[in-house]
Amino acid sequence: MSERNHEVPVELERALAAEASLRSRMRYAAVGLSGGCGAALIAVLWATEPQPLPGRTQAAFATLIAVGLAWAGVAGWVLSRRRPLFARDRVLAARLALAVTTVTGTAATVLAAVRGTTAVTLATALLGAVLIAVAAIVLARASSRRRELLALRDALRRDPS
Repeated sequence: MSERNHEVPVELERALAAEASLRSRMRYAAVGLSGGCGAALIAVLWATEPQPLPGRTQAAFATLIAVGLAWAGVAGWVLSRRRPLFARDRVLAARLALAVTTVTGTAATVLAAVRGTTAVTLATALLGAVLIAVAAIVLARASSRRRELLALRDALRRDPS
């Protein structure tokens, strides 16, 4: 009977250590607290308004609360996992960032078009496009990293020596 070597290859050990590091977990704790506290602050502000707010303001507050709760939810999901996520958390966070950036950029551009000058509208649209492009790049990098980690995991499963 052959004896199996149970040592984790250095490359996988390094990759998984970065995934489960205290620094990474603290970063997600900060994201979760920021999202939750931001949502709570906006909800309290909304609830304590003496007069009913206009519909657009209510929609904006509801959207900001949803975004904060979404970030808190992502952080809670990541922190509750006890096994390596193989960068699934990064992909999920990047998708959320891209969605929020796209909605924000689009809404800001529409608002600038309705209320601002042509120069303000173009500047807002350009800034929104840049931020959306950055979020898309982050998503592409996160997806690539996830594919790399999964390929490494699969290769090690096939060849345990």
